[in-house]
Amino acid sequence: MALIELKDVRRTYSTGGEVVHALDGVSLEIEAGELVMLLGPSGSGKTTLLNVISALDSPTAGTYAFDGTAVPSGRVEAMTTFRRENVGYVFQFFNLLGDLTAVENVMLVQEIAGKRDRDAALAALASVGLEGLDNRFPSELSGGQQQRVAIARSLAKNPKLLLGDEPTGNLDSKTSAQVMTVLAEACRTLGVTAIIVTHDPALTKYATRVIRIDSGRLVSDESVVNKAASAVGSVIEKVGQMISGSDE
Repeated sequence: MALIELKDVRRTYSTGGEVVHALDGVSLEIEAGELVMLLGPSGSGKTTLLNVISALDSPTAGTYAFDGTAVPSGRVEAMTTFRRENVGYVFQFFNLLGDLTAVENVMLVQEIAGKRDRDAALAALASVGLEGLDNRFPSELSGGQQQRVAIARSLAKNPKLLLGDEPTGNLDSKTSAQVMTVLAEACRTLGVTAIIVTHDPALTKYATRVIRIDSGRLVSDESVVNKAASAVGSVIEKVGQMISGSDE
């Protein structure tokens, strides 16, 4: 059973007397453990799709099930509970509190989720390569390290789903690669499903799947793992043909 299952999901807005189809019949299944990169131009519907998946927004039409259960729609308190129990976030801006240390920033989100645990917070920091830096303040950390604190903060609440909205948008290419390497490895180790919105095609190499969206519709959906496997299979087949040919 898919962790995320969207069927003919639509989200429309009325702006200036015009109807905007932010999502126009999106059907999508995402299995547990996948790391999905979501690409598309500005205004394509990426953030709207992320908001629907996180229950920050409700679809105008269609159905959305998470782990086999219908996700609350149009009910603010129930939607908030769903997010608190299932979803972690990593944003473009780190959103760390400057007067709290790294571990305190992580524990703050734990406290909101009702799961305050310093040892778990330290383990989360260690999982993103920040062991020993737990008592540093954000101003004492580099941009990449701050984003890794933000990732640890999201993972410390043990979410089933991690959502990232341009999490490397404020970082240079080298630091972006370091952060994505850490994020991908942490999600793999902890078994967390991740959906990352990005404008950077170079980051797709960290994904198991790449989905492109435009004008509110999915325009492509490619399994990176399957692509690699096909390439290996093709090479093996060619080698086999060469060997067979040499035997004749």
